[in-house]
Amino acid sequence: MQPSYRSGMRRVLRKMQINPRTTAKDLVNMLEETGTKVSISTVKRVLYRHNLKGCSARKKPLLQNRHKKPDYGLQLHMGTKPCTFWRNVLWSDETKIELFGHNNHRYVWRKRGRLASRRTPSRP
Repeated sequence: MQPSYRSGMRRVLRKMQINPRTTAKDLVNMLEETGTKVSISTVKRVLYRHNLKGCSARKKPLLQNRHKKPDYGLQLHMGTKPCTFWRNVLWSDETKIELFGHNNHRYVWRKRGRLASRRTPSRP
């Protein structure tokens, strides 16, 4: 049974490298589809043994260069509006208040002591 354990372990680690947001339960289901029956604690033990730790995902996606590039056309268009236009604009702040629950807290698997990579932002 040792070779199938090793191949399952490699499969779990490969899946974690592709998608760090995969849960241990998803990994158990993936292994059961291939005929390997393991528990959630076994999968977690394999991940911990390879220095992977469940950490909180970043709250916001990282900005890319296309996000940072300003839209000058829109700025020029809005800059020519008269003052009466801006007096009629309703200014408001966006606030999300959640009374119950834990506000979609997500975890990712990452190596101990390593920051989140650019591919693992939390998306609500």
